Amino acid sequence: MEALAQRLSHLDPEAGGAVRVVMFYDTLMRRRVDLPALARASAVLAECVAGIRLHGTGQIIRVGPDGREAPAASATSAALTTPTARTADATDATDAASEAERVAYVTTAITLDEEEIGAVWLERPGPPVPLDELLLDRLAIAAAAVVERYGPARTTMADPALVELVISADGDEAATARALRLLGFAADAPVRVVAVRSELPLDRVAGLICPSRPVKAAPLADVGVVLATAVDPARFPAGVRAGIGAAGHPVRGWQEARTALRFTTARRPVVHHDDLGALALLAEVPQDVARGNADVAAVTRLAADPDDLETLDAYCATGSLRRAADLLHLHHSSVARRVEQLGRILGIDLTDPTGLVRARLALTSWRLLDT
Repeated sequence: MEALAQRLSHLDPEAGGAVRVVMFYDTLMRRRVDLPALARASAVLAECVAGIRLHGTGQIIRVGPDGREAPAASATSAALTTPTARTADATDATDAASEAERVAYVTTAITLDEEEIGAVWLERPGPPVPLDELLLDRLAIAAAAVVERYGPARTTMADPALVELVISADGDEAATARALRLLGFAADAPVRVVAVRSELPLDRVAGLICPSRPVKAAPLADVGVVLATAVDPARFPAGVRAGIGAAGHPVRGWQEARTALRFTTARRPVVHHDDLGALALLAEVPQDVARGNADVAAVTRLAADPDDLETLDAYCATGSLRRAADLLHLHHSSVARRVEQLGRILGIDLTDPTGLVRARLALTSWRLLDT
């Protein structure tokens, strides 16, 4: 390889340099260096400041060309707001008066298991040099290998087989505990399970609802599974349906999360099982029994008209003609006429408290049917 580099250097200096950069990082990876050593070697090779940042831990390593830790730069954070391969002028990213010279930030994402887990960059006074992008590509590959080796890897997506082992009712306690350790969860940490349906990437949803980590996710059959030590329901993005189980044993948490997911609606896209209370009992009613109920059957017929279904949903959700009118953006008198007509279709007096309870239970039971 060295002989090839020498021959190429005579024919094409840039090609010979590229081979030497590849050989340099291959040697570092064989020596199993850690992230600080990787940053030091890169800074010395590039003859400028080199940096590594991991999104999951927030760890930032920044080393100068002398191999010593570099002081914090005012433009570093701004230059890394988009940690994909690019070149940016630091003076365009910050108005800090302390920037005495123009510094080019060349950054590349660190990816592991097809997920972006961090970024590497060079801070070079003046314009980038031809081999900067190659150097950063090799540095990013080496950094991903170090993270994977000294893990657990900070990726969100996990092996579906491990996740299934954690939530399976057929597994024993020892197997569950071992799977949780392999996923990066501490033995004494309570794990919360979330069942998710979303068109958004599952790793993005998991990272949003548990930014502090650890959090792992995997697709399983018809639903996504998220395991996390903590979940912030307010951080679910729009368009996501999610059921949240109670913290504790993951098998029970998964059962609760799946049940809670069945109760989600467009108006209530995220449901915590603890908030269902006695309503969770409706999920235990056999499907045939629910379908045979007269009130549920009436809602099934009514659901053929989307406007009727929306009106019934709004009225059941609010219990008030005026509040339902606000949700539907209609005059309350129009809603009153619709509710009266729906009552005749259902055979229920919706203005009576008992009738409203019947309608709510029938609508909820209808939603729980496998349709």
